Amino acid sequence: MVNDGLRQENGNGTFLPRISVASDKEESAISQAILPLIPAGSTQINALVSVCREPGQWMYCVGVQPFAVHAADDRRAFYLTVAQLIAVGACRPCEIVRSFGVSKRSVLRAVQRYNAGGAATFFAARKTRRGGTVLTAPVLAQAQRLLDAGGAKAEVAAGLKVSADTVRKALADGRLVQRARPAAVDKSARSVDDAAAAAGMGTACTRVVERVLAALGKLPGAPVRFEPCRDVSFGGVLCALPALLTNGLLAKAATFLGPVRGYYTMVHVLLLLGFMALARVRTVQKLGQKAPGEFGRLLGLDRSPEMRCLRRKLDELSARDGAAQWAAQLSQDWMAAEPEAVGTLYVDGHVRVYHGALTKLPRKYVTRERLCLRGTTDYWVNDARGRPFFVVERVVDAGLLEVLRTDIVPRLLSEVPHQPAEQELRDHPRRCRFTLVFDREGYSPEFFRDMWQQHRIACITYHKHPGAPWPPAWFCEQSFTLPSGETLTMALAEMGSRVGTAPQALWLREIRKLTDSGHQVSLIGTAFEVEHTALAARLFSRWCQENFFRYMMEHFALDLLAEYGTAPLADTAKVVNPAWRRLANQKQAVQAKLVYRRARFAELTLHEEPQDAKRHAAWLVKKASLLEDLQGYEQALVELKAALKETPRHIQWKDLPQDDKFNRLLPGRKRLLDTVRMIAYRAETAMVPLLLSETVDSPDARAILQAIFLTEADILPEPQQARLRVQVHRSACPVTDSHRQKLFELLNQTETRYPGTDLRMVYELVGSEAEKAPDGDMTISGR
Repeated sequence: MVNDGLRQENGNGTFLPRISVASDKEESAISQAILPLIPAGSTQINALVSVCREPGQWMYCVGVQPFAVHAADDRRAFYLTVAQLIAVGACRPCEIVRSFGVSKRSVLRAVQRYNAGGAATFFAARKTRRGGTVLTAPVLAQAQRLLDAGGAKAEVAAGLKVSADTVRKALADGRLVQRARPAAVDKSARSVDDAAAAAGMGTACTRVVERVLAALGKLPGAPVRFEPCRDVSFGGVLCALPALLTNGLLAKAATFLGPVRGYYTMVHVLLLLGFMALARVRTVQKLGQKAPGEFGRLLGLDRSPEMRCLRRKLDELSARDGAAQWAAQLSQDWMAAEPEAVGTLYVDGHVRVYHGALTKLPRKYVTRERLCLRGTTDYWVNDARGRPFFVVERVVDAGLLEVLRTDIVPRLLSEVPHQPAEQELRDHPRRCRFTLVFDREGYSPEFFRDMWQQHRIACITYHKHPGAPWPPAWFCEQSFTLPSGETLTMALAEMGSRVGTAPQALWLREIRKLTDSGHQVSLIGTAFEVEHTALAARLFSRWCQENFFRYMMEHFALDLLAEYGTAPLADTAKVVNPAWRRLANQKQAVQAKLVYRRARFAELTLHEEPQDAKRHAAWLVKKASLLEDLQGYEQALVELKAALKETPRHIQWKDLPQDDKFNRLLPGRKRLLDTVRMIAYRAETAMVPLLLSETVDSPDARAILQAIFLTEADILPEPQQARLRVQVHRSACPVTDSHRQKLFELLNQTETRYPGTDLRMVYELVGSEAEKAPDGDMTISGR
């Protein structure tokens, strides 16, 4: 194809080259003359057209001849040039899109404008757009400040109260400039950097200067500093930070816990323990199997503490019984925050089994194992929703009633808020201070009477000796609502019941539930003021505490050892006398043998004597032997009972024989970790109502939360806007993502600040703020 120098006018008044067809030989010669002469440094659009970007201007060449030149920032001239190139057939729209990175729509629009009105349409005065009066100079200045602070287009539009299209057009026109944010480091890059640091101070120890200063005592602790990170393991656990702080993870900890020196501060350690509990990292040893740099990103540090370092920090925090004092203060704060929750308290014991060989702890009956195993007993006090208030540890356990009298009741009398005044109790004889609910181990009419007469405390438990069944006609269907919100319908009946022996007998309320099988479950109590349905609801809600123990053992490692070591008991501690225990065991054995031989003797007596002489003689010998054994065992039983009366049941630790002495397990770390576990459980429980709906119940809500805590997230700090953006990765189910989004919206309303910083926590799903590049951005590909 060659140009013969003549021009032909087209329909719109412009002129195009007149084209004629040349021979194949001539065309080959022309091609050989053109192709090697493309200017150096030019970007080839196709075999014929190229563009050369010089300082301040772009030059287009068709073959070796310049076709057009325009300023580098002249967008109108650019679109006019590409429209002319397409109109003359020098290139195609797809080649322009591929070479310059502009949108196909803008290129086709330029061609259409050129064909319709020629070159003049590109330089005609633009009509005033409707949004021109919106983005005035002051508004543009404010918008630019928001963009420079890292704000997205949608956020800037919301802050200026304009539409997102207005901001987009201003960015496209160049009136606003959006600068790129710092690139977030992905997990692979962090893994390489953390491994490279092992050649220096250790794996993931990238803040060398701060660590050296902390070791020399020049730095009181590592500052919290977040860096943009992608795909952080367990990043979703940051969603629990508002609930952890609300439930007192850092409240008054500095007042009671021991001082911590070095790179890791008390705040770092407590936050780490809280995150570990919710992320189901059960022990410090398990933390050592996780990538330390990933947990460090959750704390705003380079890495989490090493196992030995963390154990040392736990010992420092729990020194001088500080953990127990901190737990006691938290219990008072929880009760004061929700006084209606302490109207009914649930008390139950949990045996923490010990399988080690450091000491021989007393044997205790473990209900879940149906065995007598060595261990310690912890008595937990919870509310009707299963949330714990405090725990009492007993190495030497005298039973639930003794712990209630000596430890739990005195503490509750001083800590339970809003108790009725003495005058109010005198004016209302049936009113109580609060109600205690426990299982059959606490059944004691004497204890019920003492609690009511001395302290006006109501007690509810199961009846140990319910007596004969009540007629089924006495029962009627009753509906009531449990504290968890569940509604139950049961067949109930009520009447007064006199329990105990005179003169210590007393009247109690007895309520029975009739099951479908015809069995009657009897409960008694001294809660005289409440309705019988409320009384039944309080007792049947006791299963919330059983569920609490099971959940804590499975998810929070309630029974695992926190440290290895023992400590002696106090000399004044009361323990069971081994001599009394041996006599009691002998008495029980003699009683069992006596019952067996009495039954055999009665069997021989009731049957007729054999008529056969030989068999009759054997019958007489057997009966005489049984009678002799009965007399011997009866005498032995009398002697054992007398010996038991003379032998004290409990003696002091100092009077215990050396062979029977044992040590207790070290309580320091256990008390601290139990307190953090209580906070973590209460935090998770507090988040459950935020997810409840017609299709999501409490177990489903806990499953959603557990999945969030284990999900990876992007941590994107925005210091200019004083916020920390946590973008949690999406799940496999869109419905679950909708529940997560609902939770994040509620969490964002708390405006929680990360401890040690002024960054406000912002939670969202990955991709919820996705942005597109402005339409028509002009770049040259590196092709």
